[in-house]
Amino acid sequence: MEYSGIIERFIDAFYPGASIAVVAGSTARGERTATSDIDLLIVGGQLFDDQAQASEASTYAFEGNIFEVFAYTEEGFRDWAQRGINQHRPVILHMLLEGTSIRDTGGLVQLRNTWSGIINRGPTLDDKESAARRYFITDALDDLRDAADPLEQRVLASILFERIAELMLLSAGCWIATGKWLPRRLRALSPERADRLTSPLLDDDYETFADRVGEELTLVGGRVQAGFIR
Repeated sequence: MEYSGIIERFIDAFYPGASIAVVAGSTARGERTATSDIDLLIVGGQLFDDQAQASEASTYAFEGNIFEVFAYTEEGFRDWAQRGINQHRPVILHMLLEGTSIRDTGGLVQLRNTWSGIINRGPTLDDKESAARRYFITDALDDLRDAADPLEQRVLASILFERIAELMLLSAGCWIATGKWLPRRLRALSPERADRLTSPLLDDDYETFADRVGEELTLVGGRVQAGFIR
């Protein structure tokens, strides 16, 4: 990897106790841009001065690059990985499984084997959470149809896109994401459905966008309103 040298020097400087280091994101994929940072997952037993500390998310400037570091003890990694599973957004597990190994003193294969089955099975959306998500989409959808102020329309449409995209993914057994990764995961699920949903949004055609959200809502269980208890 082009950046392996600087990454190894960074680890030696800041996390010499790392037993596992995996670089992820655009650096691992060879798709870096002028503003890309280096996403780095680190696991080890002797990472922090405070022996009670189990995790750290930090940003560093090093040799002209920005490093976004997610560092964990073994126990801290298990806790945060499970938290990501519970929230349907297992970011550090995707880093672990999809990234490129920079350091492995033993344990990376076992760690990947431990979590790969869970990731491959996908998230579980129970009836209670589905109903709650559909309730909030129903409410925001009605607000968008009633809105006349352009700023309110744009804000509500953005909220609706995030909520319906997440529900589309979860209903299909796919993990969700935030930021730029949400539309990417939606396109991976179905380019056709993603384009049909987002084309009117990109054109500021909120009436058609609302119709498309309504169509997707019907596909994943329909509106929830009267009688819903939360």
